[in-house]
Amino acid sequence: MTHPTPDFDEDIDRFGTHSVKWDMMETLYGVPASDGLAMWVADMDFRPPACVQAAVQKMADHGVYGYYGDDAPYREAIRWWMDTRHGWQIRPEWIFTTHGLVNGTSMCIESFTAPGDAVVLMTPVYHAFARVIKAAGREVVECPLALTDGVYRMDFDAWDAQMTGRETMLILCSPHNPGGRVWTRDELEGVAAFCKRHDLVLVSDEIHHDLVMPGHTHTPMALIEGVAERLVMMTATTKTFNIAGSHSGNVIIPDETLRAKFAGKMAALGISPNSFGLFMAEAAYSPEGAAWVDALVDYLDGNRRLFDEGVNAIPGLKSMEMQSTYLAWVDFSGTGMTREEFTKRVEDGARIAANHGPTFGLGGDSFLRFNFATPRARVVEAVARLQKAFGDLQ
Repeated sequence: MTHPTPDFDEDIDRFGTHSVKWDMMETLYGVPASDGLAMWVADMDFRPPACVQAAVQKMADHGVYGYYGDDAPYREAIRWWMDTRHGWQIRPEWIFTTHGLVNGTSMCIESFTAPGDAVVLMTPVYHAFARVIKAAGREVVECPLALTDGVYRMDFDAWDAQMTGRETMLILCSPHNPGGRVWTRDELEGVAAFCKRHDLVLVSDEIHHDLVMPGHTHTPMALIEGVAERLVMMTATTKTFNIAGSHSGNVIIPDETLRAKFAGKMAALGISPNSFGLFMAEAAYSPEGAAWVDALVDYLDGNRRLFDEGVNAIPGLKSMEMQSTYLAWVDFSGTGMTREEFTKRVEDGARIAANHGPTFGLGGDSFLRFNFATPRARVVEAVARLQKAFGDLQ
C-alpha cells in the first residue's frame, strides 16, 4: 500500500503559534526573531503524518469534544507498534497514559521513592529529570558517563563506588539524550546488573527509540533478562511523530507489584488522559505512521551528515557521532574559549539558539545541543553561520 510522501523541506512559519521553540527564542536566548534560528527545544519543524492530521480533522468535523471511552483500539495500536517495530511483546493492561514522559518520570518518582531518597542519573542527560527529582524533594546522584575517544561509555566501577545505600531508583535515557548513543545489549545488561546490585527501581525513558540512524539498532530494556521485577518502561508517540503538544506518554509496567503501586498513585491524583492525544497516538501507530517514520529517519540522517560535516570542519569544534535522536551534541573545548565566549559567538554571531550544556549536568560544560529536525535549507544556513562565526579559527 502506498502512503503520502511527506515534504520535510516545507518551510513552515511557526512564529506567532505559541511555539515555545520559536516564540520564546528571543526572550530566553536574546536571538532575534527577525532572522534567528531556533535549534534548542526538542520538537521538529515538520508536520506529522497525514494519518494523524486526518484523525484531528475527524475530531474537528465531529465538533463534540466529550469524555473519551473504550480505549481498547488505542492500547492495541501501542501493542502492535512495540511488537512490529521493536520486537517487544506487551499486554494492553500494562499500559498507563501520562501527560507526557516528564509527567511519567514524576509519577514514577512519586510511586516508587520517598522524600529524601536519592535517584541516580547518568550525566550529562536530559535536564528535566534532575528538575523533577529535586522538585519532589529527592536527591540527584550524578554518575558521570566516561567520554572515551569522543563516545560516551558507562563506568560501572566508578558508579559502584559512588553508591551510599540511599539510592532507590535509576533513570536511564535510552537512546541517550544529549549524546545520541544507542546503548548496546552488553551495556544494558550492565545497567540491569548495577540496578540489581544496588536494589534500584529502573525507569527506562525510551522516547527516542524510533529515531535511530541507519546501521544502529535499539534494544528495549524490557528484552534484557532478569530486570522485569524492577523495570518501568516509558515510550511515546510525541517525539516520534512531532506531536509533543498532545502531552501523552506511555508508562508500561510488566511487573504486577510495581504496576499496582503506580495505579494507586494515578488514582490518588485523579489523572486521566487527553482525548486528542489518544486519537493522535492510535492514528500514528499504524502502517502509514511507520512509513512516515522510515522517511523521517532517512531525512534526519541526511541532515545529521550535513551538520556534522560542516561543524567538524571548524577547528576546535567536534559534533559527537550521532547514533539516534535529532539532537547534535557539539563540543567547543578544542577552541580554548570560555563557555561564555563560544556561547556568545553562537547566539550573537551566528544568531542560533541552542541548549546550554551545563543544564544537562556534569560533563556538559563545554557543549551546546543543536536540534537539526528542520528543513535541510535551514541546516545549511546554520552551518554557514557557525563557520562564519568561528571563521577566525580556520
